[in-house]
Amino acid sequence: MKTTLLSAAVVAAAATAASPAFAGAVLDKIRANDQLVCGVNTSAPGFSSADSKGHWEGLDVNLCRSVAAAVLGNADKVKYVPLSSTQHMTALASGQVDMLARNTTWTMTRDASHGNVFVAVSYYDGQAFMVPKSLGVKSLKELDGATVCVQTGTTTEKTTADYFRSHGMQYKTVVFDTTEATQGAFLSGRCDAYTSDMSDLAGVRTVAQDPSKFDILPETITKEPLGPAVRRGDWEFFEIVRWSFMAFLNAEELGVTQANVDDMRKTSKDPNVMRLVGTGEDMGRMLGLDKDWSYRIIKQVGNYGESWTKYFGPTSPLNLPRGMNKLWTDGGLMYAMPIR
Repeated sequence: MKTTLLSAAVVAAAATAASPAFAGAVLDKIRANDQLVCGVNTSAPGFSSADSKGHWEGLDVNLCRSVAAAVLGNADKVKYVPLSSTQHMTALASGQVDMLARNTTWTMTRDASHGNVFVAVSYYDGQAFMVPKSLGVKSLKELDGATVCVQTGTTTEKTTADYFRSHGMQYKTVVFDTTEATQGAFLSGRCDAYTSDMSDLAGVRTVAQDPSKFDILPETITKEPLGPAVRRGDWEFFEIVRWSFMAFLNAEELGVTQANVDDMRKTSKDPNVMRLVGTGEDMGRMLGLDKDWSYRIIKQVGNYGESWTKYFGPTSPLNLPRGMNKLWTDGGLMYAMPIR
């Protein structure tokens, strides 16, 4: 009797493990509306910004597009909702947006107390300071008594206070609600320094009338792991967003690009590549998706490295070193969970 019951339990567990995920409320809504509603920054060069025609682009935009390609079959079926740092977590928790891809720092407070949950780290960053060259400052420790422009509602506001207090330095903040207002105030000379993530400072410098007049100081004072987040509770959608990003990153690891994905689909005998391009095992069924979900991401959006090069690389206006955002095989922290 015990043997029979044990065998039945094992069979039941195996069947459950092999069965596809069932859609939750968020996924049902996305499919019913045939559109993904994605929260993005109001303006963050490299991550998300809109041109004069309302066309959005950037790394975070491509995270949204990857999910749309996987779920809806079309990376362009995204509605972008620009959100300030005081709105973004509430907008996600309340259902105003389906997912958040807004160069947002993954912290314990945001992950454990807002009704939301982070999915992955899509960009490793750190908080730094930018100053006018005319100020003659070469180190953060020379900013004792400075006025600092900072955006309210960000982790930057708190970490700035922590840094100055712990180093016995005085400062005065000038705070603004939006990225654009904070940047504009600094560039117009209202503050001695502007503090934000290193990538954001590089973006601000590109919109200055004369970028050569500003220096980013060498010190970083925090860890800023940025990444997409979803509403807590709809674990099916959580898995789709997580594995859409992992497919995006795995594609770079495996050398699959937007340009060669069709050739790889026809010729590759590597089981890892075959699973990714839809010619091997059907991995989509575990997510409630079809077999070509990850192929569409690469075909329509590309891979992580392609987005990095376009928006942050040496030919981009930001021209940032890839640093910690290199693949783990190149000495960086980007490490994709295996699709198998």
